[in-house]
Formats: sequence, structure tokens, C-alpha cells
Amino acid sequence: MSISHYIKDIGRGRDGARALDRAQATDLMGQILDGNVSDLELGAFCIAMRIKGETAEEMAGFLDATHARLQHISASSPVVVLPSYNGARKLPVLTALLAHLLVREGLAVVMHGTATESSRITSQEVLSAMGVTALDQACAVQAGEVVFAPTEVLCPGLKRLLDVRRVVGLRNPAHSLVKLMNPTTEANALLVSSYTHPEYAISMAATFELTGARALLLRGTEGEVVADARRTPQMAAFVRGTRTPLVEAQAGSLIKLPELPTDIDAASTARYTQAVLKGELPVPAPLAAQVQAVLKALSL
Repeated sequence: MSISHYIKDIGRGRDGARALDRAQATDLMGQILDGNVSDLELGAFCIAMRIKGETAEEMAGFLDATHARLQHISASSPVVVLPSYNGARKLPVLTALLAHLLVREGLAVVMHGTATESSRITSQEVLSAMGVTALDQACAVQAGEVVFAPTEVLCPGLKRLLDVRRVVGLRNPAHSLVKLMNPTTEANALLVSSYTHPEYAISMAATFELTGARALLLRGTEGEVVADARRTPQMAAFVRGTRTPLVEAQAGSLIKLPELPTDIDAASTARYTQAVLKGELPVPAPLAAQVQAVLKALSL
């Protein structure tokens, strides 16, 4: 099979490209994830979509294809999904801290990700420094437990698509897709998702509304789904297509900055995370607010 007819539609530039419907997007992404396209076609798809941008219908179709091919993590409600793909560049990556704060509330937490840039510190490295080993195959997660599933374990084809960025230097739909997917068997799992640029707040919200997903959406820290420890961002829940504002963005000047580690390497971040969990350091207020928002979203 070939995806050239799809590339012909999406590859006519920003003004001339035609959006795919959900069924077409499902077929297209299915062929990509199954490895049925050449490297040339894959690169053309990524560049074309980068110029055109994804619609909610297309993202819904991409999700349909992905969910049909995932190695799912077995879980029962309540479970929270934390994608972790961006890592830390300037600030410590505190996604692992968020996960363990949620575990203390009796929740099961599934983290998934892969390094998309070699220069950043990843959550997987922080978890490893804390003694949490990444899964090498899909398994079950229990309440009060954190598991980390590498993308290549969940779906090798999706990892291949993410890795295109290392060659062409540009994001592609996979970088949004991984922040929208639910890799668990629990349909009502709460997905915590984040955006960096405002336009993605609009497109991701539209996808959640279209698919009826249960999600918490916020502006994250350097692309991670954890709230910025220095200032509480706006947070909204999505349940069965309905958006519910939960947390207003913190306004005004900051009076006091949290005690964050100055070194952002994995070992330093792990030590800070463990000190917070032991009560030796305070939980940053934005993370405490995010934990409460997660609990609220699960109750909707």
C-alpha cells in the first residue's frame, strides 16, 4: 500500500492543503505505525503536516489508529496517565514528583515517554535514580503504584515516528499524539496533558471535546505535564466532551520562589523529589494545586 494519495491532499501548502476526515486519518496513521511506508513517504508526511497543522478530526483518527495498536497497561479505576516526552532544559523535571504525590492519594499512575532531544534530562532518568525501573513489557498497575512505560514498549511504530524529529529537526503529529493517548485498559483513566504554545491549547482542547476523553489540560513546564513550580497555571478538565475550568492562573508578582534544586541533573532532581516526599522540603504550591485538580477531575 501507499500513502501518496494522502500526501497529495495534505502536502499542497498551508493554504492549498485539504484536511483528512477521521477515517482517512485512521488509515493513514495505521499504515505508518505498521511500518508500511517508506522513509521518503514518512518524511513527506511529517513535513506536510508540520506546514498544514492538524485538525481535531485528524488527531482523533490518529488516536484511533494508535489505540488499536498499543500494548495496553492493565489498570482499574482510578488511574492517572502522565506523558513525559520533553524533559528538562532549564528547570528540574518534576513529573516524577507529581506522579508520587498522586500515588500518595491512592491513585495508580502510568507514566510513558521517550527522549526526544538528547540534551535534556528525562523523567525516566529521574525515576531510575529513585529506583523505579522502566517496563520492558506491558503489565498491570495497582493503586498506590507508579510505572513507567517507554514508548517503544507501547508501540514501536510510534517511537519510529517520534524519532523522525532527530533527522529533520521538526515536530510532527506524533509529538501531540503521545500527549493525547491513553495507554491503559481503563477507558475512564484521567490523562494529564500539557501544551507550550497557545495554539496547541486550542487544538488539544478541540480533540478532547471531539473524542470525549477524560483529561486535565494545562500549560506545563518546558513541555512536561507538571505545573511550573514557580507559578500556578490555568487548569481545565474535559469529561465526555464538556470543558470545566478548575484552577485559575496565578496573577501578580511572585513573593517567594520555591526551594528548587539549582542543578537539574537526574540525581539532584531525584534527591529533591525524595526530600519533598519525606516532608523535608515543602510541596511547591502549584503542584499541590495540580494534585487537587486531578482529584476534582476524577470526581466529575
